[in-house]
Amino acid sequence: MPRKIESLLLDGPAGKLEALLEEPEDGELREACLVCHPHPLFGGTMHNKVVYRIARAMRHAGAVVLRFNFRGVGSSEGEHAHGPGEMEDARCALGVLRQRYPQLPFSMAGFSFGSRIIMKLGCSMQHNTPAPVRLIAAGFPTSRGRFDYLAHCSLPKYFVHSTIDEHGPRRELEAAFEWFEEPKSLQFIEAEDHFFAGALDEFEAAILAIAHPASPR
Repeated sequence: MPRKIESLLLDGPAGKLEALLEEPEDGELREACLVCHPHPLFGGTMHNKVVYRIARAMRHAGAVVLRFNFRGVGSSEGEHAHGPGEMEDARCALGVLRQRYPQLPFSMAGFSFGSRIIMKLGCSMQHNTPAPVRLIAAGFPTSRGRFDYLAHCSLPKYFVHSTIDEHGPRRELEAAFEWFEEPKSLQFIEAEDHFFAGALDEFEAAILAIAHPASPR
């Protein structure tokens, strides 16, 4: 039976948001996952190759995945809002996902700018019932903006990072990671750049292992 793929236009806070909902190829649904893309002003879209790999790994782990374009990207309406507006876009998309699958636990994942969005949104929900079961940040940027809220965020936080990352140098992320609140995990992938060039298969395997620890790497 072919997996379910559905193109959606969500009612976002600044207009319609283009989205793609995908269920796993087979097996029982284990969770719902929202995946956010990199910076809109630098070519980031929901079809970014790292975002695609995150989504595929999560589906293989049994998650139904919702990807979407932030405001002003692709067919999404509105204009880039420098972070706060995009966080509201993500909040809206997450709400739609949870309404569609209210019985499932939920998680969030993101790449680069998208990882900052899901971390901030997720941590703001840490005292909710239910709260996200995990947050996955790929290529978390440390070179701009504040992220001191991570010192007081008790949700499970997973960071997957390239050993060579121009937007989050390894030593800088390692130093910051020391003061992030537990539970937390930091894994480096031997790759050529921020986009995990030359190591996308290894990256996808790392995401799968986080989402479904029983799966082979």
